[in-house]
Amino acid sequence: MPAPASDVADRVEATEVVGSAVGIFERACSLDSTGHSDLAVPVYREALDLGLTGERRRRAVIQLASSLRNVGPSPESVVLLKTEMVLEADQLDDAVRAFLALALVDTGCEREAVSRAVGAVALHLPRYQHWVANDASLLMGTGPESTVDADEPAGRPRQPVRAAEESPGSTGRGGG
Repeated sequence: MPAPASDVADRVEATEVVGSAVGIFERACSLDSTGHSDLAVPVYREALDLGLTGERRRRAVIQLASSLRNVGPSPESVVLLKTEMVLEADQLDDAVRAFLALALVDTGCEREAVSRAVGAVALHLPRYQHWVANDASLLMGTGPESTVDADEPAGRPRQPVRAAEESPGSTGRGGG
């Protein structure tokens, strides 16, 4: 059972500097982590409006998008996270990708969600990175080898024929 929101807010408010973007962000985090996403949303917005910067700014955007999802399916979550995807890369990129995939599912864009999630996983594979990333792009019809086959239902991308890349005896899928 979540702690009463007023208790959590009072404890955090007692330690924050009035008007401090960082303090307000920490207050939103406290509300969020105690099950009060609905109350955290406007507090995250306030912290961002006050000019929260650096990693805390990115965390606030991710957590705001997540809280919006907790309140209900939110196209705004998708917009916030897609905007984050084009910013300078950092250690939170995978978190952005993961929450974006979840937000896409919530808004009925399952195919794009799977494409983005599989594309994110591809970055960490010790082998098959190229093929997995390409197949993820093909889900959206955006891969370098994508073609649309009129005979496929709903214009689904046709899987290209791939030649073996490695030595004889290879599986033809990037080795192994």
